[in-house]
Amino acid sequence: MRKKRVRPGKIAPASILESSQLDGLMASWREVLGEDYEAYRNHCFRVFNFCFALAGSRPELEEKIAVATVFHDLGIWAARTFDYLAPSEKLALDYLERFGKTEWREEIAAMIAEHHKLTPLKSNQQNTSWLAEPFRKADWIDMSGGLLRFRLSDDFVVEVLETYPNAGFHKKLLAFALDRLKSHPFSPLPMMKL
Repeated sequence: MRKKRVRPGKIAPASILESSQLDGLMASWREVLGEDYEAYRNHCFRVFNFCFALAGSRPELEEKIAVATVFHDLGIWAARTFDYLAPSEKLALDYLERFGKTEWREEIAAMIAEHHKLTPLKSNQQNTSWLAEPFRKADWIDMSGGLLRFRLSDDFVVEVLETYPNAGFHKKLLAFALDRLKSHPFSPLPMMKL
């Protein structure tokens, strides 16, 4: 095992977390995702690991982060739209209702609705939606290919990216974005927020 190199002020998680909860949820969407299953699964595991680390690696958050992660972009495939935040949020809220986790509705909805926000969310750990900010940062780490790190250690970010390869995920998103630009030239990226 190699020694992790951590600079002062960096967050150094112990190791990459596997999540049977995330995997179980993902498996139920295999048919909907089709050939994009592996690419989306890997994206979800990258975001999940980054968010879990940024949120303090607290085991009690694993299921909540797994649920938000699986559903956060799923509307692209399930609703067949690049304007996918509302459909993704609805899928997650339906899931929470079905499995008796309605007390998570506000937080999961915020995590999904705000994950493409360009500026930080104003919240704290007493706020019921405080996980939305670490989740937003986690998605940006992945979308930037690790260029943004938000204080996570360099070694950890690289290890997560290597463990869960891109598998064409960002290329697929670019294709969706170009299609959206052709059909909606004045609203090519409807999910982005300031």
